[in-house]
Amino acid sequence: VPVAFASVGLAGTAKGATSDASGFYLISQLPSGTYTIKVSAVGYTPASQQVTVEEGQAVTADLQLKQAALAVSEVVITGTMKEVSRLESPVPVEVYTQNFFKKNPTPSLFDALQNVNGVRPQLNCNVCNTGDIHINGLEGPYTMILIDGMPIVSGLSSVYGLSGIPNAMVERIEIVKGPASSLYGSEAVGGLINVVTKKPSNAPLFYADVFATSWQEYNADLAFKLNAGRKASVLTGVNYFNYSKPKDNNGDRFTDVTLQDRISVFQKWNFQRKGNRLLSLAGRYYYEDRWGGDMRWNKSFRGGDSIYGESVYTNRWELIGNYQLPVKEKMLLMFSVNDHSQNSWYGDIPYFADQKIAFSQLTWDRKINRHDLLLGTAIRYTYYDDNTPATASPDTLDPGNQPDRTWLPGIFVQDEISLSQQHKL
Repeated sequence: VPVAFASVGLAGTAKGATSDASGFYLISQLPSGTYTIKVSAVGYTPASQQVTVEEGQAVTADLQLKQAALAVSEVVITGTMKEVSRLESPVPVEVYTQNFFKKNPTPSLFDALQNVNGVRPQLNCNVCNTGDIHINGLEGPYTMILIDGMPIVSGLSSVYGLSGIPNAMVERIEIVKGPASSLYGSEAVGGLINVVTKKPSNAPLFYADVFATSWQEYNADLAFKLNAGRKASVLTGVNYFNYSKPKDNNGDRFTDVTLQDRISVFQKWNFQRKGNRLLSLAGRYYYEDRWGGDMRWNKSFRGGDSIYGESVYTNRWELIGNYQLPVKEKMLLMFSVNDHSQNSWYGDIPYFADQKIAFSQLTWDRKINRHDLLLGTAIRYTYYDDNTPATASPDTLDPGNQPDRTWLPGIFVQDEISLSQQHKL
């Protein structure tokens, strides 16, 4: 079958062509010599062939392309909390690999997701650029954001949670649109976004991605891998973004784009254990200084009322862990801890807030005949404190803050029943 509109190129040269509707292509005006033809097309495995061109003669090169495996054979973890083939997943999951984000370079995953159909990052403040993510039109609080399956981006951190995740550490992003899975709770009514980070075992030794824009925005993603002994490997990623040149193209004397100075450091450890049991630890530190407002504003005006500006300092750290219990049954313990601190001034109005979230979950995966069972229990602790009436003490005789502390335990059972080779319930 002819392959239409395939890309044909000669390795080491700028010469190339595109096949027509009948699969034919023509590359003309070639000096004599030996060349390597490379052909690629969507849905096909790339092919190459060596040809020798002699002066004044035409050479025919007929390359056979094999159809690539369907994308539905990819392994996904979102929706069922365990690795399954995308084709066999009862929950429809969209997968976006790192190649997708390379073709659409952006300084953060928040910006990158605007290229995903049905997912809309929305800016809620033109001065400080706070925002949330809408899926299928539902408001941001109904979108759950996970990192390696852990719900550590929520509440206070959801405003800036997807900024500063090093793109060099991202293996893929899995997106579920709509309330397709009840395993993740009420925050996932609109949908969920799971950022799956790379495993040190299949990461490159070194990775660098640096770009700049005409607005003098600078972004750098770096990653490198090391072996720590014979049974441990560690992957480190660093993201740095800086935009510090105020612009006022519309002449309103306010910044058109929020200025940012951000650094994020991510590290992931994988350990080899007996029986290939899983043990991994990951941590991230994130700091950002952003401001927007009057073009004359600088840090000496922070908190004052003479020149308006909105200034936000963000300090955040995260810890994620996965541990497979040393028992015959497949039991996995997952846990995460994070601390998010925000120090901000909106003109002369302060907003200081601190949020801590601890999460732990134990799952048991068991197959019994036609039944594929997943049982689990989870507990989540949230601490929140700020300088607003939301956490003020109701006792007028004993004024002060009364931080909000919430314990949220839960259990869940999932049974996937194979009715036939094609049908599951």
